[in-house]
Amino acid sequence: MQLKELHKEVNYKTSRSSGAGGQNVNKVSTKVLLLFNVENSRALNKKEKEIINNKLSNRINSEGFLQLQCDETRSQLKNKEIVFSRLVAMLQEVLKPVKKRKPSKPSKAAIQKRIDAKKKQSQKKDLRRFNPKKD
Repeated sequence: MQLKELHKEVNYKTSRSSGAGGQNVNKVSTKVLLLFNVENSRALNKKEKEIINNKLSNRINSEGFLQLQCDETRSQLKNKEIVFSRLVAMLQEVLKPVKKRKPSKPSKAAIQKRIDAKKKQSQKKDLRRFNPKKD
């Protein structure tokens, strides 16, 4: 994944943020919506695109755009930086290779401990049995 190329391929849409902020909120568009077309990206190879489409299918719309938004700060520029860093972090997380699980088995000491505990429990229950004496 090439960050410079990725930065060129990202589109931003701005709108007015909701919430507190006084009169400034009514005049300035600070909310940022990031749109990234996964299929037409030159920053990603074919395999990376396939992985992203599978793992982030709930964030990709019908036109094939990955959408993220940010309205944390009152600054449009800071919101753009935040949302782009989120995109990069999300893509890096998704593209991180999955470690293959190595099956393990319990140690001999753990097996012996389990067997001993079962024997002890069995003996305890045997001692609870009612055995009337025959006279």
